[in-house]
Amino acid sequence: MRIALAADHAGYQLKDELSGWLREAGHEVTDLGTNGPQSVDYPQYGAQLAEEIASGRAERGIAVCGSGLGIAIAVNRNPACRCARVEEPLSARLAREHNDANVLALGARLIGQDMARACVAAFLDTDFAGGRHQRRVEQLSHLLQDSD
Repeated sequence: MRIALAADHAGYQLKDELSGWLREAGHEVTDLGTNGPQSVDYPQYGAQLAEEIASGRAERGIAVCGSGLGIAIAVNRNPACRCARVEEPLSARLAREHNDANVLALGARLIGQDMARACVAAFLDTDFAGGRHQRRVEQLSHLLQDSD
């Protein structure tokens, strides 16, 4: 699978760990940075990740900041993205199964590496259920257009 990762200064270490783990598992990984502890602005990294998803260059994305909240908001500004911030695997699985989430957001200051891996594994291993959920997911992509 083609997976893009992005993080701010608070999340770069977890991003780097996940990136290596995903490569070892055979995934094609695009690392959008940041790659050090120097302060950066998470909205820029969230927007870059969202563009990778929207363009089709990546099938899934993983966004990391200190809490996972800010970068999730940034990613979700792009109507092509459905970013879910999670802390445990059940939420990651349901985000895929019910909401067809294509980006996972993690809070590096709130989640350990083992739990982050479990969340990512659930996110990548779960298919969208479709069916009754399809109509709702389609509405998500049209919320901005319908308000005009």
